[in-house]
Amino acid sequence: MILPRSDLLPRMAKSLAKKKTAAAFTAGDDESARGRLLNAATHLFCKNGINATGIDAIIDEAGTAKTTLYKLFGSKTNLVHAVLESEGRQWREWFIGAIEAGGGDPQTKLSRIFPALKTWFAEERFYGCPFINAVAEHDKDAKQFRNIALKHKKVVLAHIEKLAGEMGAAEPAVLAHQLALLIDGAIVAAMVSCDPTVADTAGLAADNLFAPAKVKKPKRAGSAAEQQLLAV
Repeated sequence: MILPRSDLLPRMAKSLAKKKTAAAFTAGDDESARGRLLNAATHLFCKNGINATGIDAIIDEAGTAKTTLYKLFGSKTNLVHAVLESEGRQWREWFIGAIEAGGGDPQTKLSRIFPALKTWFAEERFYGCPFINAVAEHDKDAKQFRNIALKHKKVVLAHIEKLAGEMGAAEPAVLAHQLALLIDGAIVAAMVSCDPTVADTAGLAADNLFAPAKVKKPKRAGSAAEQQLLAV
């Protein structure tokens, strides 16, 4: 039966509205499932390791189907990438926020690094740095996780180097790398020892870097031959 035009349009509108509602519910369900999978994978990867954590454990903790995981991420490797990207973004926001909170001069901000790390180390779910852990448990020739880790570290280093320059360090990049080494060392030490106070020791070492960092190094003296040429 062919419906009159006046009746057909309202029915089409209702059908379209139902499709839009169904699509919205599907998108909302996918977003919810994605969040649960990311949270579950983050917890299990950090606690037990990436290689030791299977897909079944992730979907069990997330309360989703295996097909949902593959629909949203495609593979476990892609899920690992998503976890590292998400964790890196959240950690950087927390870290930079912690050292910038309260204002102050650049050196004051840099001096907040290790007290902030101490707070992190004391958390019940502190399992170390996910980037260090990911690189450590995979083939050292594999670049997939190393590249994500380097991308993360570059952002952190850039902010520290910026503060070091504003502080008046003669070589901001050098000071930034020195502090980064102390950060990484403290993270590993805290993970191994389960002792948050290792951050205090790293902080003392960092304090000893600030004053010397502001001293400009004298230019290297030329060779005897160079000096003779200049004297001519």
